[in-house]
Amino acid sequence: MDLASIVGLVMGISAIVLGQMLEGGSIKSIAQPTAALIVFGGTIGATMLSFPLATAKAAISSIGKILMGGVSRENEYIREIIRYAAKARKNGIISLEADIKATRDPFLQKALRFVVDGVDPKVLQGIMETEIGKLDEHGELPAKFMEAAGGYAPTIGILGAVLGLIQVMQNLSDPSKLGEGIAVAFVATVYGVGSANLLFLPFAGKLKYRHKQDMLIKQMVLEGILAMQAGEHPQIIEERLKAFVEEFSAKKEKK
Repeated sequence: MDLASIVGLVMGISAIVLGQMLEGGSIKSIAQPTAALIVFGGTIGATMLSFPLATAKAAISSIGKILMGGVSRENEYIREIIRYAAKARKNGIISLEADIKATRDPFLQKALRFVVDGVDPKVLQGIMETEIGKLDEHGELPAKFMEAAGGYAPTIGILGAVLGLIQVMQNLSDPSKLGEGIAVAFVATVYGVGSANLLFLPFAGKLKYRHKQDMLIKQMVLEGILAMQAGEHPQIIEERLKAFVEEFSAKKEKK
């Protein structure tokens, strides 16, 4: 479970609701189904129009990963690669044949297969770097989907506000309907701006961060596999991979 994501989401929404109550308002006054339908329905529809269906499904399914993920896996991969390196050094590269099917990561599994099959290191590196490029491009799409939704939501909120004001103008002769129309108008704006800055854009940011972590792991795996294929000592490989992770993390902090 990603505690930071859950706490941030709860804190952000709670602050808005609590602020509304402190001002003397009620939750009921901002709970407008019509405004929610306009903003969320319109935003999702506009975003789906901009992306393939597969990307939309991946982005929606990624919401669960944002809230439930968050565990760093770099050390887990380092341990796995070192185990393979130690086994290959002791029993030969061909001994890793039995480990290929047991490997859960498809990228690592593919790299191991090339090593066992005796593929030239330069060829292996070229193929796997191409694979990383494809994964990088594909992995960015859910974040871009959320980012686009964050751009559309405020505009759809303004559209909802205009629709609410149209209803107000049409019912000027009936004061009992003015309050409902004005409420929908203002709440739609709140939903649009709020969802963009409390949901869609933060989700996009977290997905980008997770994607960078995944790409780091892919680069690290390739580095370790090539070192193992070159016959380097497992301890040297471990130090290299740890330094690789630390250097990458330092570069991210400077950006």
